[in-house]
Amino acid sequence: MFDSVYRPRVRDSSRLTRRAVLGLTAAALPLSTATPASAATVIGGERLARGGVQVRGATGLPKKITAHAWLLADCESGEVLASCDAHRRLAPASTLKMLFADTVLKKFDRTERYRVKDSDISDVPAGSSLVGIKPGITYTVEQLWQGVFLRSGNDAVHVLAHMNGGVAKTVAEMQARAADLQALDTHVVSPDGFDHPGQLSSAYDLTLFARHGLRDDDFRGYCGTRTADFPAGGKKTFQIQNTDRLLTGSWGLGVYKGLFGVKNGYTSHAGNTFTGGATRGGRTLLVTVMHPDSGSNAVYEETAALLDWGFGKGSSAQAVGMLVDPLSEGGAGASPSPSKGAVGAGAPGTRAAGSGSSGASPWLSVGGAAGVLALAGAGAWGLRGRRTAKAAAQGAGPGDAQGS
Repeated sequence: MFDSVYRPRVRDSSRLTRRAVLGLTAAALPLSTATPASAATVIGGERLARGGVQVRGATGLPKKITAHAWLLADCESGEVLASCDAHRRLAPASTLKMLFADTVLKKFDRTERYRVKDSDISDVPAGSSLVGIKPGITYTVEQLWQGVFLRSGNDAVHVLAHMNGGVAKTVAEMQARAADLQALDTHVVSPDGFDHPGQLSSAYDLTLFARHGLRDDDFRGYCGTRTADFPAGGKKTFQIQNTDRLLTGSWGLGVYKGLFGVKNGYTSHAGNTFTGGATRGGRTLLVTVMHPDSGSNAVYEETAALLDWGFGKGSSAQAVGMLVDPLSEGGAGASPSPSKGAVGAGAPGTRAAGSGSSGASPWLSVGGAAGVLALAGAGAWGLRGRRTAKAAAQGAGPGDAQGS
């Protein structure tokens, strides 16, 4: 029997490197006081710092890709097979929950039980996607993670964040984890991905989060779960279904052959985002698609088209970059750009139809011993301001609530 004063046992997570710890310190600083960068960085290779489509050794990329940024990579080798504006910073919506899971997932046993208090969900933003957490009900950690992955429940995220010591602590740890993963385009403001000024990520970083998270059996199991029974109080339950339409086959889409997750997202400002993974013929590919121009199915249709290309004509593609390994796992740190001209909107590379003009990420690394993320000013959100309320309403379906 657990009461409201129950304190969950927190597992010791893997130790972060000194560089990641310094990243945590930088994340805790106000943006205006973060250490200025000394040199632009190239994360994953110089070609990924260029604007526009990057591909070599293969032809026939899908022509109707309207996403403002996307990336296709081999999950095992980390080779980036093709991309467009890989480091462009955009609002991530709930795909940021992959970083939340990568940060918090291993801290609690999945069988551990926790009785939710009013204060655990009092700070959930209005308009959030919810799984239906109720104060006074006791949930297992496994059920809470099902709420995160299947229904993209911000209420489940906030409960787990409070179990982890609070939202602010969790955000700081997520920023440190991003620094360790070398996801330098990412700035975390909230653990749930809800729209906040300055909350940004990139197609490159989201793919990093997915690739690293999928190494964990629990992460992979949750993101690939189609349905689950969720507590409703007493002995009652209700069924929840994964909002990933390529996984479940819904809203006019079929199940994508070989797809096993990983995470979708939608907000009225960010539009739709999605990172998906699929295995065919012994090969596993990851695709991240951010902010297509059209309705909510486009993010899945464009993901499927890029996966089809990757398993087909893209099999002959030569790498245009790499998904780097975490610093704590021996990954090499970022290197300075070879020249000022190598980065920018004017760099070589064709542009996909409908994609935005961005060039390289302005997020920079700190030189010298620190070697960690320096946080730039919040600045522009990179949000799709031209998206009208009508378009948002047409694009959203059940499961596409404001913070999904």
